[in-house]
Amino acid sequence: MPELPEVEVSRMGITPHVVGQTVISVTVRNASLRWPIPAELQLLQGQIIRGVTRRAKYLLLETDAGFAIIHLGMSGSLRILPAEVPPVKHDHVDVLLASGEVLRYNDPRRFGAWLWQERDSEHPVLSKLGPEPLAEDFDAGYLAKKAQGKRTVIKQFIMDNQVVVGVGNIYANESLFAARIHPQTPAGQLTAERLAALVDEIKRVLSKAIAQGGTTLKDFKQSDGKPGYFAQELQVYGKAGKPCPNCGHILNEVKIGQRATVYCSECQR
Repeated sequence: MPELPEVEVSRMGITPHVVGQTVISVTVRNASLRWPIPAELQLLQGQIIRGVTRRAKYLLLETDAGFAIIHLGMSGSLRILPAEVPPVKHDHVDVLLASGEVLRYNDPRRFGAWLWQERDSEHPVLSKLGPEPLAEDFDAGYLAKKAQGKRTVIKQFIMDNQVVVGVGNIYANESLFAARIHPQTPAGQLTAERLAALVDEIKRVLSKAIAQGGTTLKDFKQSDGKPGYFAQELQVYGKAGKPCPNCGHILNEVKIGQRATVYCSECQR
């Protein structure tokens, strides 16, 4: 599943090709995604794309008429292609640009979304989101205040989009390992110092992943329709039963919130 770094790299990949471009047409081949694609998406036609921003795992195409909101779901991907490249199976949405290129959305599992937000309004999917993990307002003081008295285990706590957005399963595993915090520790039992270390590691791990993904920006003009998600240097995620990279102790795996959680019982307390 695309997580925040993959979505941010998607934003970086499409931005130079769509910003400043006039939308000639919008073609919807299958409107049955996670939510039905609204008819208002056709308001993009004739508009100039002013910018591409990201909120959590949502991408927003900004125009004077409003915003197209895109979510990649579990298997969605965006590509910039010459308009004459024929669509293939699971190519559900095309945004044809005046440049002669098309922003094409492919999603085999159809858990993604294309939504519409009027200017001077906020779509319900964005209304209750917490701060961005790389923003200044996500800091040690904020996390300590949110964690006070909470019995929720810390891994589930930092994966709650109302606490902080975009810390998906991979990066929760990696950040907790780097901060040496056991994933099943209740959030309210962690000291301010340990929460500060966790904030620092969340920012570092995500920033590193985005930087790694920056090497794949050319993939957004490939015609093969593959997502092109980038290889990542992971310390523990997906490595249960292997030696801990710090101490050599065998890594354990448990399910937390139905998600695989890998940790070192020696390093993480």
